[in-house]
Amino acid sequence: MKPVATETILFRSPSPQDVYCYSPSICRGEAGRLVASFDLGGAGVAGLEGPKSDSGDFGLANQLRIHVSDDRGVTWRETAQLPMMHTRLFRAGGRLYALGQSGRLLISASCDNGESWSAPAVIEAEGSYEPGTSIDFHNGRLYLEMERKREFDTWPGVAQVLLSADENADLTRPESWTFSEPFFLPEHIAMAQPFGMPLYPEGETAPGRYNGRCGCLETNVLRIRDPNHLLYDPEDRTLVLLSRLHAGGIANMAVMLRGFEHPGGRLEIGMFSTPGGAPYLFVPLPGGQMKFHIEYDPAGRLYWMASSQTTDSMTWPELLPPERYNLPDNERHRLVLHFSRNLVDWCFAGVIAIGNSPKESRHYAGMTIDGDDLLVLSRSGDAQARSAHNGNLITLHRISGFRGLAY
Repeated sequence: MKPVATETILFRSPSPQDVYCYSPSICRGEAGRLVASFDLGGAGVAGLEGPKSDSGDFGLANQLRIHVSDDRGVTWRETAQLPMMHTRLFRAGGRLYALGQSGRLLISASCDNGESWSAPAVIEAEGSYEPGTSIDFHNGRLYLEMERKREFDTWPGVAQVLLSADENADLTRPESWTFSEPFFLPEHIAMAQPFGMPLYPEGETAPGRYNGRCGCLETNVLRIRDPNHLLYDPEDRTLVLLSRLHAGGIANMAVMLRGFEHPGGRLEIGMFSTPGGAPYLFVPLPGGQMKFHIEYDPAGRLYWMASSQTTDSMTWPELLPPERYNLPDNERHRLVLHFSRNLVDWCFAGVIAIGNSPKESRHYAGMTIDGDDLLVLSRSGDAQARSAHNGNLITLHRISGFRGLAY
């Protein structure tokens, strides 16, 4: 199948075997400018010039890179290197922001459309955080999710935290932010009576292949706008938190949590209930076993999603080829596009990109709408990559006239 997107390489690792490309994020600046970020991890980062994070992947330091483009992504120019990782870009109140972590929650701001960036400010010093994905902007406020790591817990070992702030506030100041209490999924799984979870026991399932604890991570923050939807809130205080489900090998399922903003601004995370009164926690979602990114398009009133496609999640782990990463559901080289009217029923819209081999990943994408086009920034690899997980490329995929793919 021919991809619906064009592909260009934004960044190539200077040392593919020990400098890896992670956490792509992309947003629009002013005057048509595109702003992209990603972080570099691996042992080789120690030899790179520039600042590094205090903590990082594999217990090593990472380094954030920020690039800008003024020709619709054809060429890119680096404008910053920052000591942070797992970063998400967004624009609010006339500024650009990069929200990430380095053993604590950090944020950097740009007041000149991405040309220069402030030293990262500490938003919360307690605990280390992992990033969510999409952000909800609504009535002058923004809502996003970060995941607080639980010390001594096995992977993924994170609890969901919902954050909110006034778009026009100085978001480098901790007092600008409101935090919910953490929500830890494993404490609630039994209430929803999931079927077949986990597929594999925790620990080593085959030589060199491991299964972590059941949990959810990498959350999208979204809002139901259709008054006919079962989960619609006429008071407009409810958010949908749609997360990757790590379920020990089960593919194409996600976790749907309820975010709620109380009068006065207090935030809370909980579970939805069905009209029959049962907990509503797990939903079908193509690619829900890996990180996925969802953007709502107001013009077309549809949700668009970039996610990883599985083709053989029921194969025994010991039968996988060596270049496949970890468990069978962890297939990383097929990035696909879907759309939905309700965040539950997803329609296939096309292939964004497929790597030439299982090691040549196209996955963990960030996404933004650019006029009539959809831009997807992918954590990628080619034949020189260390593995499907530890890729050596950041690639940009432009889907021209994406709304025409809906049916």
